[in-house]
Amino acid sequence: MNRNLLEFTETLETHAAPYGLQLDDGTRAHLRDYYEHLLKWNALLHLVAPCPPAEFATRHVLESLTACAHMPEGARVCDVGSGGGLPIIPCLVARPDLQHATLVEASTKKAVFLREALNHLKLQDRARVVAERFERTPTPEADALTCRALERFTEMYTRLVRWSPRAARLLLFGGNALGELVEREQMDATRL
Repeated sequence: MNRNLLEFTETLETHAAPYGLQLDDGTRAHLRDYYEHLLKWNALLHLVAPCPPAEFATRHVLESLTACAHMPEGARVCDVGSGGGLPIIPCLVARPDLQHATLVEASTKKAVFLREALNHLKLQDRARVVAERFERTPTPEADALTCRALERFTEMYTRLVRWSPRAARLLLFGGNALGELVEREQMDATRL
């Protein structure tokens, strides 16, 4: 195993606990396979910003896996703006009980990568890729909706909430501006 893959795998092993995660050897190996596959495509498609293997393991994979604790057993999940497959591909790897995932990605090139990655990881039976902007697609049936890297996230937030399945739990990964927007909207809703 090359040095980068070794560093990635060791970081998963040593840093999973602080994220509240337990990853067995098979899951770590499957996540390593995803990482290696993504690196091959990243130079062509710029799926994620380049970073050291340890940072990718923590900032991208382990952070993505924190969503798993908020998904019910056997959940159907919709991931909007899937890009390089984060957070949904690590979640599908770590949670074989997840019934189905719909990956919505506006970039046709990234959608090609997502289909290829799902096939490569043998996850294609549990997921489908929709190559379209979310606003132009019917809302899928889902118990949870994830979104990690939506372009212009704060601008798109209201549209995303309106489009989301009504009963779905929203698992959004964003910065301070998104957090402040969500809090403002919740406060406004309680005043009505």
